[in-house]
Amino acid sequence: MTPSAPVPLPEEIELKLALPTADPQGLAGRLARTPLLARRKPTRKPLHNVYYDTPGHDLYEERVALRLRRVGSSTDPQWRQTLKMGGRSDSALSHRGEWEVPLAGAELSREALEATPWPEFDPDGSRFDALSPCLVTAFERTSWSVRRRGGSVVEVALDIGQIVAGDQCAPLCELELELVAGEPSALFEVAQQIARSVAVLPLNVSKGERGYALLQDRLMQPLRARSPVLAEGMTLPLAAQSVLREMFCQFTSNLNLLGQTDDPEVLHQARVGWRRFKSAVRLFKPGLATGQLPDWQLLAPLLAFIGELRDIDVARIDTLPALADAYCAGNVQRAEKWQAMLQILSNAAGLQRQSIAQALEVPAVGAALLAITQWLENLPKQQGPADHDTDTSKRPLRRWARQRIRRLHRKLERALADSDHPESLHRARLLAKRLRYAIEALQPLLSRRQIKRWLPQAIQLQTDIGSARDLHQASVLAARLEIDPGLAEFLRGVVAGQPAPR
Repeated sequence: MTPSAPVPLPEEIELKLALPTADPQGLAGRLARTPLLARRKPTRKPLHNVYYDTPGHDLYEERVALRLRRVGSSTDPQWRQTLKMGGRSDSALSHRGEWEVPLAGAELSREALEATPWPEFDPDGSRFDALSPCLVTAFERTSWSVRRRGGSVVEVALDIGQIVAGDQCAPLCELELELVAGEPSALFEVAQQIARSVAVLPLNVSKGERGYALLQDRLMQPLRARSPVLAEGMTLPLAAQSVLREMFCQFTSNLNLLGQTDDPEVLHQARVGWRRFKSAVRLFKPGLATGQLPDWQLLAPLLAFIGELRDIDVARIDTLPALADAYCAGNVQRAEKWQAMLQILSNAAGLQRQSIAQALEVPAVGAALLAITQWLENLPKQQGPADHDTDTSKRPLRRWARQRIRRLHRKLERALADSDHPESLHRARLLAKRLRYAIEALQPLLSRRQIKRWLPQAIQLQTDIGSARDLHQASVLAARLEIDPGLAEFLRGVVAGQPAPR
């Protein structure tokens, strides 16, 4: 019997972008006026998608999506069934297997799945039999076809509508750039041209993934650090890509949430994501092509606003509440001054949130984030320095990782040995953070000692020195915001009475 030929893998390659704007209804007009799209005729059509899954969400757990799409109105519909498989959720650039077929009516077709990998996923048909609708996306799509020199074709699609899961509903406003022909670099070329006029943010999750998050009541939850996938046989650029992509995803995912929630933890995780990313770039930099590193200077105002708001949040939520009883001591007038201070801090936080929202609507911010996204996608292709200190063909990844961690630990020990000087203590705090982030990212490659001894040491140092810094920062904030002089003097006294961290 002749073995059957392998099922071909049609691939969907698209770049997903969020659109941070207070006026989503005006987006189609703004896009149509951009130089890239001004002379291209848009196509508009309503799309209604029903996603199916088993009661145990087997499809979602295996990164499979099966949907039934209605194109056009309910009175004159066209039906399509789409299966998507694979892909990642840590990059705005998505590569997924996609199989789409037209249907005669609004019923899923098992036969249409026979020429796809579905039979391997569901060999006995039990999963198909258990399928039922689990979420809906309904939106109007405005699309333009963009042809570039060299034969590349990109479909630019603006989707505005909503996601419905159970009794929950969330707005939908995004831009999808799908590669019809050519190389993925064409997607970034088109995106950068749009980003000159319209604010965008890399979007790391699909509509379906957001629907499941809505269904599970976690759509507004911050994204925390996750373990990157590392293996001994990886080249250094590939390992760097895995680590940096996860960290950048943490940063951009939480940036996308900042315009939708005031949760201080979302802001905190955005800041942590960026600090982890910057630290890891420094960690891998000796083995990368430094001339190709992205420039993120255009992010400086946004990052400054985030840092200032985080300082305010830490002061009013974490640092100051522990001192309230010591200052007020049952005195009504002091209690009133304390509450007035908290209100001033709350007002300052509100102003900083407005500054962050405005910064996210600056097109240059999205352009910088897109440049970093493209750099991450191209990392495995880079040729780093060829000298013996960084050539991973001569030094396996595991040995490289352990040597980098040892070097960081030695620097931390030297800074701690001279911790009587404020500059050395500040340096020790920064090195403790860098060591912690590096160990957490490279854990699969490290020795037991580096994980069991040096990681707790770094975390403890970061906590101890950071607490002293937070107290000092709260005092500085109080003085800057012109709160009651007596209360400001109390805070300065508390700072002066703190022992130096060891």
